[in-house]
Amino acid sequence: MLRGAAEAGVSPLLVMTVLHVEAYKPHHPLLERLWQWWKPGASFGVANMHRATFERVRRTHGLPGRWQDLRDDPDFAIHAAALHLRDLDRRLPERHVRRYSRDELLALGYNTGERNMRAFARGVPPGPMARSYLRRFRAHRNRAAEVLADRGDPRETGDG
Repeated sequence: MLRGAAEAGVSPLLVMTVLHVEAYKPHHPLLERLWQWWKPGASFGVANMHRATFERVRRTHGLPGRWQDLRDDPDFAIHAAALHLRDLDRRLPERHVRRYSRDELLALGYNTGERNMRAFARGVPPGPMARSYLRRFRAHRNRAAEVLADRGDPRETGDG
Protein backbone atom coordinates (compact mmCIF):
# COMPACT_ATOMS: atom_id res chain seq x y z
CA MET A 1 0.00 0.00 0.00
CA LEU A 2 2.80 2.40 0.90
CA ARG A 3 4.59 1.70 -2.37
CA GLY A 4 1.40 2.12 -4.42
CA ALA A 5 0.59 5.42 -2.72
CA ALA A 6 4.16 6.69 -3.12
CA GLU A 7 4.35 5.73 -6.81
CA ALA A 8 1.05 7.50 -7.45
CA GLY A 9 2.02 10.53 -5.35
CA VAL A 10 -1.02 10.36 -3.08
CA SER A 11 -1.42 10.30 0.68
CA PRO A 12 -0.99 6.82 2.18
CA LEU A 13 -3.63 7.78 4.72
CA LEU A 14 -6.12 8.50 1.93
CA VAL A 15 -5.40 5.17 0.22
CA MET A 16 -5.50 3.21 3.49
CA THR A 17 -8.80 4.82 4.51
CA VAL A 18 -10.39 4.06 1.14
CA LEU A 19 -9.19 0.45 1.45
CA HIS A 20 -10.77 0.21 4.91
CA VAL A 21 -14.07 1.56 3.59
CA GLU A 22 -13.97 -0.83 0.63
CA ALA A 23 -13.36 -3.87 2.88
CA TYR A 24 -17.09 -4.54 3.23
CA LYS A 25 -16.95 -7.78 1.23
CA PRO A 26 -14.51 -10.70 1.31
CA HIS A 27 -11.64 -10.26 -1.13
CA HIS A 28 -10.82 -13.83 -1.98
CA PRO A 29 -10.17 -14.56 -5.67
CA LEU A 30 -12.54 -17.55 -5.74
CA LEU A 31 -15.35 -15.63 -4.05
CA GLU A 32 -14.86 -12.72 -6.45
CA ARG A 33 -15.05 -15.10 -9.42
CA LEU A 34 -18.31 -16.49 -8.08
CA TRP A 35 -19.59 -12.96 -7.42
CA GLN A 36 -18.73 -11.97 -10.99
CA TRP A 37 -20.60 -14.99 -12.32
CA TRP A 38 -23.68 -13.84 -10.39
CA LYS A 39 -23.16 -10.11 -11.00
CA PRO A 40 -20.99 -9.52 -14.11
CA GLY A 41 -20.60 -5.77 -13.50
CA ALA A 42 -19.27 -6.22 -9.96
CA SER A 43 -16.17 -4.47 -8.76
CA PHE A 44 -12.93 -6.38 -8.18
CA GLY A 45 -9.96 -6.40 -5.87
CA VAL A 46 -9.26 -5.09 -2.40
CA ALA A 47 -10.14 -1.60 -3.63
CA ASN A 48 -13.41 -2.64 -5.35
CA MET A 49 -12.69 -1.08 -8.72
CA HIS A 50 -15.27 -1.25 -11.50
CA ARG A 51 -14.23 -2.25 -14.98
CA ALA A 52 -14.87 1.14 -16.66
CA THR A 53 -12.81 2.93 -14.01
CA PHE A 54 -9.99 0.41 -14.31
CA GLU A 55 -9.94 0.66 -18.11
CA ARG A 56 -9.67 4.45 -17.89
CA VAL A 57 -6.79 4.17 -15.38
CA ARG A 58 -5.12 1.43 -17.47
CA ARG A 59 -5.21 3.55 -20.64
CA THR A 60 -4.10 6.74 -18.88
CA HIS A 61 -1.16 5.13 -17.10
CA GLY A 62 -0.28 2.28 -19.46
CA LEU A 63 -0.93 -0.43 -16.90
CA PRO A 64 0.02 -3.86 -18.21
CA GLY A 65 -2.66 -5.88 -16.41
CA ARG A 66 -6.28 -6.68 -17.03
CA TRP A 67 -9.32 -5.82 -14.92
CA GLN A 68 -9.63 -9.47 -13.88
CA ASP A 69 -6.10 -9.29 -12.42
CA LEU A 70 -7.40 -7.01 -9.65
CA ARG A 71 -9.01 -9.95 -7.87
CA ASP A 72 -5.79 -12.01 -7.82
CA ASP A 73 -3.19 -9.34 -7.20
CA PRO A 74 -3.79 -7.02 -4.22
CA ASP A 75 -0.66 -4.97 -4.96
CA PHE A 76 -1.87 -4.32 -8.50
CA ALA A 77 -5.37 -3.43 -7.24
CA ILE A 78 -3.94 -0.95 -4.71
CA HIS A 79 -1.64 0.58 -7.31
CA ALA A 80 -4.58 1.08 -9.71
CA ALA A 81 -6.69 2.59 -6.91
CA ALA A 82 -3.90 4.99 -5.92
CA LEU A 83 -3.48 6.08 -9.55
CA HIS A 84 -7.23 6.66 -9.79
CA LEU A 85 -7.12 8.81 -6.63
CA ARG A 86 -4.26 10.81 -8.18
CA ASP A 87 -6.29 11.34 -11.34
CA LEU A 88 -9.25 12.51 -9.27
CA ASP A 89 -6.98 14.85 -7.31
CA ARG A 90 -5.78 16.47 -10.53
CA ARG A 91 -9.38 17.09 -11.59
CA LEU A 92 -10.59 18.46 -8.28
CA PRO A 93 -10.66 22.27 -8.18
CA GLU A 94 -8.26 23.84 -5.68
CA ARG A 95 -11.13 25.82 -4.19
CA HIS A 96 -14.06 23.88 -2.84
CA VAL A 97 -16.71 24.15 -0.15
CA ARG A 98 -15.20 24.03 3.31
CA ARG A 99 -17.60 21.41 4.57
CA TYR A 100 -15.38 18.66 3.06
CA SER A 101 -11.65 18.13 3.21
CA ARG A 102 -9.83 17.43 -0.03
CA ASP A 103 -9.38 13.79 1.00
CA GLU A 104 -13.11 13.49 1.71
CA LEU A 105 -13.93 14.83 -1.75
CA LEU A 106 -11.42 12.44 -3.32
CA ALA A 107 -12.99 9.52 -1.44
CA LEU A 108 -16.42 10.63 -2.62
CA GLY A 109 -15.02 10.80 -6.14
CA TYR A 110 -13.64 7.29 -5.77
CA ASN A 111 -17.09 6.09 -4.77
CA THR A 112 -19.40 8.19 -6.94
CA GLY A 113 -17.27 9.33 -9.87
CA GLU A 114 -15.46 12.47 -10.93
CA ARG A 115 -18.53 14.43 -12.05
CA ASN A 116 -20.25 13.94 -8.70
CA MET A 117 -17.04 14.78 -6.82
CA ARG A 118 -16.79 18.08 -8.66
CA ALA A 119 -20.46 18.81 -7.94
CA PHE A 120 -19.93 18.12 -4.22
CA ALA A 121 -16.90 20.44 -4.32
CA ARG A 122 -19.21 23.20 -5.63
CA GLY A 123 -21.65 22.61 -2.78
CA VAL A 124 -24.20 20.22 -4.29
CA PRO A 125 -25.30 18.00 -1.40
CA PRO A 126 -24.50 14.30 -1.76
CA GLY A 127 -27.30 11.76 -1.88
CA PRO A 128 -27.93 9.10 0.78
CA MET A 129 -25.42 6.55 -0.58
CA ALA A 130 -22.64 9.12 -0.89
CA ARG A 131 -23.41 10.43 2.61
CA SER A 132 -23.18 6.88 3.92
CA TYR A 133 -19.82 6.41 2.18
CA LEU A 134 -18.57 9.70 3.65
CA ARG A 135 -19.64 8.60 7.16
CA ARG A 136 -17.74 5.31 6.74
CA PHE A 137 -14.71 7.18 5.38
CA ARG A 138 -14.68 9.46 8.43
CA ALA A 139 -15.21 6.52 10.78
CA HIS A 140 -12.33 4.52 9.25
CA ARG A 141 -9.90 7.45 9.08
CA ASN A 142 -8.57 7.00 12.63
CA ARG A 143 -8.18 3.23 12.21
CA ALA A 144 -6.26 3.74 8.98
CA ALA A 145 -4.01 6.27 10.73
CA GLU A 146 -3.40 3.78 13.55
CA VAL A 147 -2.41 1.07 11.08
CA LEU A 148 0.04 3.45 9.40
CA ALA A 149 1.39 4.63 12.77
CA ASP A 150 1.96 1.02 13.81
CA ARG A 151 4.20 0.70 10.77
CA GLY A 152 6.12 3.80 11.85
CA ASP A 153 5.51 5.53 8.54
CA PRO A 154 6.27 9.27 8.71
CA ARG A 155 4.21 9.94 5.54
CA GLU A 156 0.94 8.85 7.13
CA THR A 157 -0.66 12.25 7.40
CA GLY A 158 -3.13 13.59 4.90
CA ASP A 159 -5.34 16.64 4.87
CA GLY A 160 -7.81 15.12 7.34
